[in-house]
Amino acid sequence: MMRTIRDFCSRLLTKYVAVITVFALLISITALSGCSSVKQDDTDKEIKIAVLAYDEYDTLIDSITKHMSKWCRQKEKETGIRITLNVVDARKSQLTQNDQAEKFINEKYDVLCVNLVDRTDATMIIDMAMSSDTPVIFFNREPVDKDLSRWDKIYYVGAAARQSAELQAGIIIDALSDEAKFAEIDANGNGTIQYVMLEGEAGHQDTLVRTSVCVNELVGAGFSLEKLGDEYANWERDQAKTKMMELIDKYPFQIEMVIANNDDMALGALDALGETSYPLHPFVVGINGTDDALEAIRTMKLDGSVYNDAKGQADVIMEMAYDLGRGEPFPDTVELTFDKYVFKPYSAITYDNVQTYLE
Repeated sequence: MMRTIRDFCSRLLTKYVAVITVFALLISITALSGCSSVKQDDTDKEIKIAVLAYDEYDTLIDSITKHMSKWCRQKEKETGIRITLNVVDARKSQLTQNDQAEKFINEKYDVLCVNLVDRTDATMIIDMAMSSDTPVIFFNREPVDKDLSRWDKIYYVGAAARQSAELQAGIIIDALSDEAKFAEIDANGNGTIQYVMLEGEAGHQDTLVRTSVCVNELVGAGFSLEKLGDEYANWERDQAKTKMMELIDKYPFQIEMVIANNDDMALGALDALGETSYPLHPFVVGINGTDDALEAIRTMKLDGSVYNDAKGQADVIMEMAYDLGRGEPFPDTVELTFDKYVFKPYSAITYDNVQTYLE
């Protein structure tokens, strides 16, 4: 009898221990699973994006970076995922920009968005990015093809300089094709338009293309032109004003047109013309469609510009950076050319349609 009771108790104890063991194992598995989930959630909570600007005082670049910030704040609201956006200014120094890139890579930023100081000198940034497996999106200042082709995690976002020049030329051609407007611009009535060119930065691809293509388009359309002078003003309004003052001193009664590679320089030319009470009223055109330029077109001070979609570029740069940071494919809205390039289209702005852009 006692043996039977001991056997029964032993079997009961064995079953109890087995149940406790299974229960404990289930608790351990659940706990481990919960830790894994928390770790994944923590990973999803932050993406770190660095933006390296060549010059924060460039009006277009300032506009692009402000739109980047707005995009990130909106994305955070939609997803609940934190986005750290760090924007720094290289102050036109490639060495400074290289150091900034190294710092962000060392701080484990997920993506670098780089507005190169020197488009021909991307080697060091690309070398560091490749060695650390940090994707790079260049924007606005396009690296040379051989640099972009070095790695499959390098991209470029911008706009086609040729299109901007063609549209700028189109604004001028439309004006000169109107007999009354041609007579107004051709102040000396000799049938030839005397013009000055305000160029951006020496060696910059947009400077080279915008300058040559615009003039070639005008000549190709059959108009007679005489270039009085051209000056580099490095995209800046104050420099353009100074250069235009010099041109006014040299040509006090001859300048009938001012072709500027961007709006800031076109506005600088208007500043100079206004301060000197120039006796002629030159036809002045720029490129970019900045806020100040749009207002100048609305008030009929600036004759035209070409809209460079700062918001569109900022949005696609941030979408690409976000997806790269999360290791996800780009959506269909990111239209890549040759798996490397995204080009946002330009559009022409004149007094007739400026209100659309102001709105």
